[in-house]
Amino acid sequence: MVNTEGQLYTIEGFAAALIMLMTAYLVVNATSIYTPGDTHISDMQLEVLGSDALAMINTAPNGTSESPLQTIVETNDGDMFGQIFNNIVNNRTKPGQDHIQFMANVSYVKSDNTVSSTTLLDKTRSLSGGEHAVRVSEWVIVEKKFPDSDSLRKRAVLVEVLLWRD
Repeated sequence: MVNTEGQLYTIEGFAAALIMLMTAYLVVNATSIYTPGDTHISDMQLEVLGSDALAMINTAPNGTSESPLQTIVETNDGDMFGQIFNNIVNNRTKPGQDHIQFMANVSYVKSDNTVSSTTLLDKTRSLSGGEHAVRVSEWVIVEKKFPDSDSLRKRAVLVEVLLWRD
């Protein structure tokens, strides 16, 4: 006659082995190890850095009604934008500066309801095609007459900046 206790221990052993394998599988898949190949992480960090820099420049100081970014766009002062933006994004706590490059432009709607883009703002250098750039943007209300528009009036313009690391 066959003893059923041995069969029960065998089934219990298989069930325990399956539970241990499933636990090991879940633990291994739950951990994430970031490698230099995970470029999306550095892209997200660069995008946050650029968005924060534009937001800082577009914030009016206490007691004034215009932000530095509004003044820069209204007066076409690309050098001032380059200086301020470069100081913000390339500032580090370690000695030396970071190597973030940028190229900025302004897009606006013309009187015939078409969108035009102009490189009123500064750039550190042009893209050569091998860089992986991220785009950040900020809406700004300015009172300005653009070259191909009809009059001086308040309008919303989009300041776009491409950022990349060297």
